[in-house]
Amino acid sequence: MTDTEVYPQLVIPETLAAGPGPGNTDARVLAAFANAGLSDHMQADVLRGMVECKHMLRQVWGTANTYTFGVAGTGWSGLDALFSAILPGDTVVCFVNGTFSGIDALTVRTKAASREDLKANALDPKPANVIVIQVPHGQSVTAEIIERALSEHKPMWATMAHWETGSGRINDLKGFSDACLRHNVMGLVDAVSSLGVEDFAIDDFPGVVGWASCPQKGVLCLPLTYAPVSFTDRYIAHLRENGCYTFVHNPIFEARHWGIVDGRDVGAGTYHRTHSAYAVAAFHEALRINLQQGRARKAAEYARHEAALRAAVTALGCEVTSNMTSLVVLNLPGALAGREKELVANARAKGFGIWPTLSEPVQVRIGILNQLSEAAITDIVVRFAAEMNAMGAAVDVGQALAALETHYVAAIAAE
Repeated sequence: MTDTEVYPQLVIPETLAAGPGPGNTDARVLAAFANAGLSDHMQADVLRGMVECKHMLRQVWGTANTYTFGVAGTGWSGLDALFSAILPGDTVVCFVNGTFSGIDALTVRTKAASREDLKANALDPKPANVIVIQVPHGQSVTAEIIERALSEHKPMWATMAHWETGSGRINDLKGFSDACLRHNVMGLVDAVSSLGVEDFAIDDFPGVVGWASCPQKGVLCLPLTYAPVSFTDRYIAHLRENGCYTFVHNPIFEARHWGIVDGRDVGAGTYHRTHSAYAVAAFHEALRINLQQGRARKAAEYARHEAALRAAVTALGCEVTSNMTSLVVLNLPGALAGREKELVANARAKGFGIWPTLSEPVQVRIGILNQLSEAAITDIVVRFAAEMNAMGAAVDVGQALAALETHYVAAIAAE
């Protein structure tokens, strides 16, 4: 029998989360989490908080969908619920243009696979009924690509990531919705990176029947709490008729604990899973913050500060290839080409949490989630320039700061 070893208390220092997500959490959200009383998940205030979250979330999503609620866990929990209605043998077209849409497609291939498909390759099944449309890294999924694929394959389902953080590209949501309507396809959208950042209302995209996001990006609700999801009546009717192979992430069962039963809001939810009073309090405060800021205003702030960061890193000799407003994806100057992971590792060792891309070609990703101020963007630029110079780039941080100043002065003048 071995001796018991008790490790020292874990202390995690505060870092600047400047990657694709998660972002640094608003102090109000952390306070709501820490100040929640010790309570079980059926306590009256916890249940009231869940009801209020459900109604606020409909405003954040911009929808009248009754089946709008949060799935406990990370964005992957919400996506698993979203894709749960896909059954073995269902025909699906998946649009992939980066790491995370690629994982979405793997999830779909697993759910749509037959027993024979899984026996052939359980961890990476290749069912013939799932068609994966590969779009090169750094390019967006366009309306033309979507129309061509849905017209040719006539699937039951189609999936797409709205914002692909693997390469920093925004995909054509309207083109996706319109093509799904034309071809009577049920569209499913991964909005993990766009909800809470872009100004859009999901009811404006009727070809999409299911949506999933996450708590740790635009909604900015770490500690991990609830992944926002929303489903149309068509999705729920299909699920009722055909079922799915999950209990935990079954959207109809999940919704019951949020007081959504048989397509209606009801006074008391039905037990499905244990919810945390701390998580409910934090999620509630995060949604309040999002609504107080307003979708349009928050989206405009992201666009303004991303443009400033883009100008500054360009002044440092980097080439930006992304078009998202919460994330800049860039190629380093020639002198540092091939050393992207080294630069990122050096930065992270100093509490500056930037990221590389997770697939080829390797690029650097700098995010601004919850960093919407001139001071925050300046801090990011100064730290990034310092890491470049520590590796011998000899860049002029003064030029980058001048680009920032020019941008912000012009933005103020335009107001």
